[in-house]
Amino acid sequence: MSIYTHVTVGTNNLTQARNFYDSVLGKLDYKRVADLDDNGSIWGYDAPSFFVLKPANGEPATVGNGVTVSFEAPNRAAVHAFHDAAIALGAQDEGQPGPRDWAPNAYAAYARDLDGNKLAVYCFKQA
Repeated sequence: MSIYTHVTVGTNNLTQARNFYDSVLGKLDYKRVADLDDNGSIWGYDAPSFFVLKPANGEPATVGNGVTVSFEAPNRAAVHAFHDAAIALGAQDEGQPGPRDWAPNAYAAYARDLDGNKLAVYCFKQA
């Protein structure tokens, strides 16, 4: 059983966010599974898991200080592909691909999306 049903981040530019996440999540074999008209979109692997939405209250989307959304990568090459795609699309680098010492075989990269949401991608498989 999963610990959550889905994660949502906000956006102020849905078209830009759709293009960004189609590219970077595609590197992890996730795909866009639904569009919610002009309100947002949903990505997932075998179930809807990651939502990008315009805030329901009509206020501008803002980022959470200390919040990170982390995606699972199928292998270390996908960690690099995700990070490379994010940076090429204008994301801010928050941590180059490489080993992380907090867990065995942890290999990760970090970036901020075009709205400033902090993203991570992790692979826990041996090289």
